[in-house]
Amino acid sequence: MTEIIQSLPSVQQRILTSATHDALIPQFVGLQKPIYINHLQEDGSHLTIKAILSSEKDKLQPLKKALEFIGPQPGIVFCNFKDALERVSAFLTENQIPHESFHGGMEQMDRERALIKFRNGTTQLLLATDLAARGLDIPEIKFILHYHIPLTEKEFTHRNGRTARMNRDGIAYILQWKEEILPDFIQETVVESLDIDELPAAQSPSLQKWQTLYISGGRRDKISKGDIAGFLLKQGHIQKEQLGTIEVKQDSCYVGVHEEIAEKLVQKTNNSKLKTKKVRISVV
Repeated sequence: MTEIIQSLPSVQQRILTSATHDALIPQFVGLQKPIYINHLQEDGSHLTIKAILSSEKDKLQPLKKALEFIGPQPGIVFCNFKDALERVSAFLTENQIPHESFHGGMEQMDRERALIKFRNGTTQLLLATDLAARGLDIPEIKFILHYHIPLTEKEFTHRNGRTARMNRDGIAYILQWKEEILPDFIQETVVESLDIDELPAAQSPSLQKWQTLYISGGRRDKISKGDIAGFLLKQGHIQKEQLGTIEVKQDSCYVGVHEEIAEKLVQKTNNSKLKTKKVRISVV
């Protein structure tokens, strides 16, 4: 950051953002007369916090019931530790609940692919540690579910900050064993407590399912989003509505497409020339 700022001496206006109030402004930023804007005072978005109460101390089955109640919509389930997350992930897989995991023990590429598949709708559920509580580009989150109670108020704030963003509403659920005592910083924010045994299963709408394609070429090969869209529309013979989010990386690209055409699209386009590069295409 210091090197970047020193390389841009003519930049007069600098904007810093933070989800919390107590972040200190580093001296190297060089702000002379900072103006503070507090968006918490605006009414554009609204976060609702609810507790889901369970008589079971082990939260795996209550989690399944809670997800059935919430229904198929994009959300993040937060765990405190990697080992616990892996146990929850195994349970979700066993119960055929699609999800992606995100934690510090994963390789960077695997974490990146998990976020790509989450952003383009291939999966609706992200199972994460607090590594996903801040600094990630994840739009359109409808809910947060605290499988584990966060250890600090700051982490609680950052987790909840993943939803109710940019003039949208959102819900944060706290999965709570009935004998579990919530910290004051959580208890005072809860507006409603729900009994897990009384929650109805959501009426699941028929959602379009997506798959993610990997393309072995990127910015380094001067490939753009427009190049990829044109290539898949013309050579893959697909309709515009069957093509979703396109993300271009330095040496690869990822494309969301309708699930029912993914395999045939790979067969039609794999080992073809995209601009000047022969690319490999596969389903992630």
